[in-house]
Amino acid sequence: MLVEEAFRATTTKRTTTPRFLQQCIFNLFQNANSIRETSQIHTQIIINNFTQKNFMIVKLLQSYVSAGHLHKARQTFTQIKNPSITSWNQIIRGFAETDTPREAVCLFDKMLKTGELPDEYSFSYVISACARGKLLRLGEKIHGKVLAYGFCSNLFVQTNLVNLYVASREDDNVGLKNARKVFDEMHERNVVTWNTLLGGYVKCRDIEGARRVFDEMPERNVVSWTSMVSGYAHNDMCKEALSLLHEMLQARIDLDQVILIAGLSACAEIGDLKMGRWIHSYIDRNWHINNQKRTVRLNNALLHMYAGCGVIYDAYELFKRMPLKSTISWTTMISGFAKQGRGEDALNIFQWMEGTKDDSSKPDAITMLVVLYACSHSGMVEQGRHIFKYMNKIWGIEPKIEHYGCMVDLLSRAGLLDEACKLVEAMPMEPNDAIWGALLGGCRIHKNVNLAFQIGQKLGNLNLDDDKAAAYLVLLSNVYAGAKRWKDVADLREKMVELALRKTPGRSWVQIGESVHEFSAGDWSHEHESLIYEMLVLVTIEARLIGYQPDVYKLM
Repeated sequence: MLVEEAFRATTTKRTTTPRFLQQCIFNLFQNANSIRETSQIHTQIIINNFTQKNFMIVKLLQSYVSAGHLHKARQTFTQIKNPSITSWNQIIRGFAETDTPREAVCLFDKMLKTGELPDEYSFSYVISACARGKLLRLGEKIHGKVLAYGFCSNLFVQTNLVNLYVASREDDNVGLKNARKVFDEMHERNVVTWNTLLGGYVKCRDIEGARRVFDEMPERNVVSWTSMVSGYAHNDMCKEALSLLHEMLQARIDLDQVILIAGLSACAEIGDLKMGRWIHSYIDRNWHINNQKRTVRLNNALLHMYAGCGVIYDAYELFKRMPLKSTISWTTMISGFAKQGRGEDALNIFQWMEGTKDDSSKPDAITMLVVLYACSHSGMVEQGRHIFKYMNKIWGIEPKIEHYGCMVDLLSRAGLLDEACKLVEAMPMEPNDAIWGALLGGCRIHKNVNLAFQIGQKLGNLNLDDDKAAAYLVLLSNVYAGAKRWKDVADLREKMVELALRKTPGRSWVQIGESVHEFSAGDWSHEHESLIYEMLVLVTIEARLIGYQPDVYKLM
């Protein structure tokens, strides 16, 4: 009994006065590293009749709360005859950080009814609870009390109010507008306040607004840079993300794991292998210096980068060396092989995954999706049928509409359109546009005009956004063009003009030296566009000279 022995050893050395006993017990908290030791200290507090000593009870509450033992904290708190504001704050803070933050609000209201006046910590904790639980209406009432009790100029309280409005509304920009209003009314702000607002703009996907806030910041820390880089990376602005990463390096700011993962994700999306390799070397260099081991999450990001950049050999070598693998690790490796058209290798990885005993490496719904994708893009019909049939029985994964979509795509690509149609009819859910689109793709490959016409009618009955509607009309037009039904092609083109629909141009990237160049169909904005199109004409002429026949029906 470590605490009891330490207590006896201390108190037997000299005459014990109540003040001395209090100090001895209080000092024991410094070395208490477990709930058992904290409970033993609690016992000494009870034995020595110190249960109403405020400074000691506050420390006890703090220990229980920090250890996550709120039931112990609650029992201790209820035994206090006249809780101080510090005691109230500790118990409110404890519940504010749990999955039941509403309880913190109830405790705050109960405190007010006792006549206890809240301080800046009370307001900060209860507002934090409202933000955590997305309790906007309760948070607005607390905001009113902030004004009534005169804390409208308190930096910490106001920062928590900004966070409340940022966190409570995700469906529109109302919360962000309210957060901005509170922010603009603040007379004093710190870097945490700025980061909170910046995070709000990123969360609402207002990246331009986020960049304006970022540029206005009088002081930035690694959180500021990470929020902005992650915002770019998660909103398909990967070149901007990597450009900002370069700025960080020039400013000699250390890169943490979060920003490195965002940077690797951006590299994967645009194929910037050179930057991806540099980040890999940065990680190895700095993690070695600090004697750190790479986390599974960081290894997964590196794996995704190499697979995304198409260097599947490097991805596989990294994968084999990973000491710990998660479901995401296996799924990323399977997906990497699948996108390279190496279906057999993808299935080999899946079989390897099945043989592991680790619970953290069990296949999930996304794993099954990429396995079916691998079968579809490698023409492995029998393997796909088997996996789809036994998904639930063997792996306990109920097929979702995405899995049905992959299976319809697999059958359609293989020319088994009748079987694909029967599968659609047997689906336990209503088919969506992706299902019909997969079937329509098979009609184009195998020139089944009649079925394509029926699918076109099905798609016409769905409420599709303009980009999807344009893509499916183009695909249907290609089916008609392949059958030389030019009147139907003309009718579809006319319909697209009437509806002002235009297919989103395809995009691609290529890395030359230090730069990643982006291209899109029909784009004339590149600084070397004349040379690019001149080379394209030369390549086209040379291809025709060696006998290449382009599929002009796909070029609408």
